Amino acid sequence: MRFAKDGVPVIIAALFLGLILVAIGWLLNNSASILLYLVAVFISGFTLFFFRDPERNVPEGPYVLAPADGKIISIGPVREEKYLVGSALQISIFLSVMDVHVNRYPVSGKVEHVTYHPGKYLVAWHPKASELNERAEFGIRHESGIRVFFRQITGLVARRIVFHTREGDNVKAGDRFGLMKFGSRMDILLPDDTELLVKAGDRTVGGETIIAKLD
Repeated sequence: MRFAKDGVPVIIAALFLGLILVAIGWLLNNSASILLYLVAVFISGFTLFFFRDPERNVPEGPYVLAPADGKIISIGPVREEKYLVGSALQISIFLSVMDVHVNRYPVSGKVEHVTYHPGKYLVAWHPKASELNERAEFGIRHESGIRVFFRQITGLVARRIVFHTREGDNVKAGDRFGLMKFGSRMDILLPDDTELLVKAGDRTVGGETIIAKLD
């Protein structure tokens, strides 16, 4: 099993804490020991589970792929003035703590826009989360000339986003670019005339689910 490299420090800390709890339980050697053992197993197991990073079968073609695992909680028209500069379709994906939290590029192309915004920690499905929460925003121009805008958004539980993307990078659809820690949301915005292949309520697999086809 592969694990997200950005999660390694947390994994090490969780395993170390688990060992401490096991050692305390062994020293106590009483009825409380079983509880300590169970807590150690839960902390270690959940941390390893959360930071799992499975390989994905990335479709080849002029597609917009889901940048994250999760559930599509809304699709609707918006105005986007930072990169697309105009009307757009926004697809919002909610990631529960049970979903893989490694994020992947939705399209191949050149990165033209990267910004980071500190902010609040509203629940990820709140309508204003994309404007008020801590977030990182990215714009990629596909080789067809179509521009795609997407953002990592923290939620009530997620308190940190990590990304490894800079303006000027040439990227490939499906490649890993970042991580959101412990429950969050991903928005992807496309030109408003894009024909979507998904609907609200669908579940997505990052790097595999085709959201739309670029003409």
